[in-house]
Amino acid sequence: MTFNYKTEDDILKINLSGDLIGEDNGIDIIEVINDQIQEGRMLCLIDISELRYINSSGIGVLITILTKFRNKGGELCLLNPSESVKKLLIITKLNAIFTIESDEEKAVSILKSA
Repeated sequence: MTFNYKTEDDILKINLSGDLIGEDNGIDIIEVINDQIQEGRMLCLIDISELRYINSSGIGVLITILTKFRNKGGELCLLNPSESVKKLLIITKLNAIFTIESDEEKAVSILKSA
């Protein structure tokens, strides 16, 4: 899996691609999240449109990120999951925990009003 990130409008935007299976990249993402939260960033948008596959460890990474932001009064939104990832989020009932959007403008609006 690869990821990149940028900050735009005080929102941390992360793009994930490949397979999120909780390998070393999961640790790298968490380090970026911790640094951004320490800098005062409270809103995060994770574009998962290029994720092909996610396993239980990958789900754990996403839940860890969500927990870190919400514990600090922040919020996270998942953007544009593929059909297979969307089905997994529904089956695991994580769609009730995560904010999931298919439109980036709407996702940003939701984050800013959180």
